[in-house]
Amino acid sequence: MNRYSLEITEDEAIVLFEFFSRFDETDKLVFEHPAEYLALQKLSAQIDKTTSAMFRPEYAELLSKAKKRIAKGFKGEVPGIKAK
Repeated sequence: MNRYSLEITEDEAIVLFEFFSRFDETDKLVFEHPAEYLALQKLSAQIDKTTSAMFRPEYAELLSKAKKRIAKGFKGEVPGIKAK
């Protein structure tokens, strides 16, 4: 499996830490400041440059398998995910 490195500044790390902490506490994924959106957009742009998997015909299958590998063995509640 390929490995990638993403870079963020300390300011971005602080802003993203607060954003994710708030989400964990409130179960609401809502931007409260433009910096939160911009920091996430910077990460998204870096991801766009690292892989072309999203353009492959079998992307849905790749995504499904990736989710299963990442969540393997996880038990518990996740903020924002409602039980079906």
